[in-house]
Amino acid sequence: MRKTVFFVAAAVFGATALTGPAMAQSTSPSPAPAAAAGKVQLNVNTAINQTLVDKYVRDAPNVALAKCEGPSPAFSSPVLTFANYTPGPFMGAEANISADAELKPGTAAGTYPLTVTCGGQTYTTQFTVPAAQVAKVPSGAAKAGDGSMAG
Repeated sequence: MRKTVFFVAAAVFGATALTGPAMAQSTSPSPAPAAAAGKVQLNVNTAINQTLVDKYVRDAPNVALAKCEGPSPAFSSPVLTFANYTPGPFMGAEANISADAELKPGTAAGTYPLTVTCGGQTYTTQFTVPAAQVAKVPSGAAKAGDGSMAG
């Protein structure tokens, strides 16, 4: 019985030794990961509201975010002004720079470009601006809590 176990074990180890180098030669090293590309976006994708990315939110703070390498990052858009550039990282967004974004008065609803330039590279995305909501309550409309609905 011992001789059988020994011969089986020797056969298994020998087969492994013979196939091991052949397998090692047939596998190639995995390619190096590509360099991460830059990007730009308006607002952050949050756990609370998944629909904020690349949409301007009226009557709320809006933030332009970018991931880019190089000096002097600058955001630009025909309908936004930018202030308070802040270095990252930022929670919930792959970015290393942000700036407060404010809509220029009189901007119509539509789709507009947002660009960031830094280190000689430029990244662009599109964002949407919703139509403005009615700001004035129609005359004669009932108002909550004013007693006009009491009978």
